[in-house]
Amino acid sequence: MKALLLSKYKELELAEIPTPAADAGEILVRVAACGICGSDVHGYDGSSGRRIPPLVMGHEAAGIVAEVGAGVADFAAGDRVTFDSTVSCGSCLFCSRGEINLCESRQVLGVSCGDYRRNGAFAEYVAVPARIAYKLPAGLAFADAAMLEAMAVAVHAVHITRISPGSTVLVVGAGMIGLLLLQCLRAAGCSAVFVTDIDETRLALARSLGAQQVFPASEHLPEQLRALTDGLGVDAAMEAVGKESTINLAIDCVRKGGNVGLVGNISPRVSLPLQKIVSRQIRLQGCCASAGEYPRAIELLAGGAVQVKPLISAVRPLEEGPEWFARLHAGERNLLKVVLTPGAS
Repeated sequence: MKALLLSKYKELELAEIPTPAADAGEILVRVAACGICGSDVHGYDGSSGRRIPPLVMGHEAAGIVAEVGAGVADFAAGDRVTFDSTVSCGSCLFCSRGEINLCESRQVLGVSCGDYRRNGAFAEYVAVPARIAYKLPAGLAFADAAMLEAMAVAVHAVHITRISPGSTVLVVGAGMIGLLLLQCLRAAGCSAVFVTDIDETRLALARSLGAQQVFPASEHLPEQLRALTDGLGVDAAMEAVGKESTINLAIDCVRKGGNVGLVGNISPRVSLPLQKIVSRQIRLQGCCASAGEYPRAIELLAGGAVQVKPLISAVRPLEEGPEWFARLHAGERNLLKVVLTPGAS
């Protein structure tokens, strides 16, 4: 089969590799669309340490079931599906509690590190456990369905940060995840969702997707938000960048007793204002991947509560993958999500 192979850092090639088989409990998916994640771009240049070549990356995908392995009863050839990026064992303590993102034997599609190597979905076919797959509605385009992995992350983050109807929330960072968080927060019934970013174009997009108000990044933002929230600050902030400065900004913007959801994770270490967090009783919550929120994500997307088409910058053939990776790596801020199409229609 054709696959986009990371042969060495910053070098992708369209290669012929063996087609995987559907083992017992697995389905073989003919990939129709696979989105380029920011983590793939960091893997492309080696900065993440979790995409060690040679490797087929890609974990945001959708396609058609080509064959099913022994023991699979819920899927059949021809089914339209998406699948979780997390390959969980299904039997450890965390999996038994529904916290599959914390699985003791957790692997991620398209990742190679010191512990494992698992080829992903920048290929014509990928094999995944049937337990992590989900059927798609007939009218949902595959390119849109490739956004469901990121959507499930946003749905999980909103849930685990204890967002309740009527909350006021700040989203820090209007990249793709931030814009999905905005829409999922609105769907959760928040009374006001504010967005801040350094890029005016992305702020304009946030406004069009329902942000109550948008703010260019500024040291005055905490005061601006207190003026809009009876002098208190927002109930919660969702940090979707992962840098020390933006995490501290999120902490400064929430009220006493507020929640901060940490979704971005670019920086491996940050310094935090401990006394401020303790004295103001601020709760910090790491939001790791999703915990199987795909059914809710599919419902939101199919029902129109979340719009992903405005976030998709390009849908291009797999063969153009090297070009688009290079452009994303160069930091073209007009690009939010690029989806590659290996073949199925």
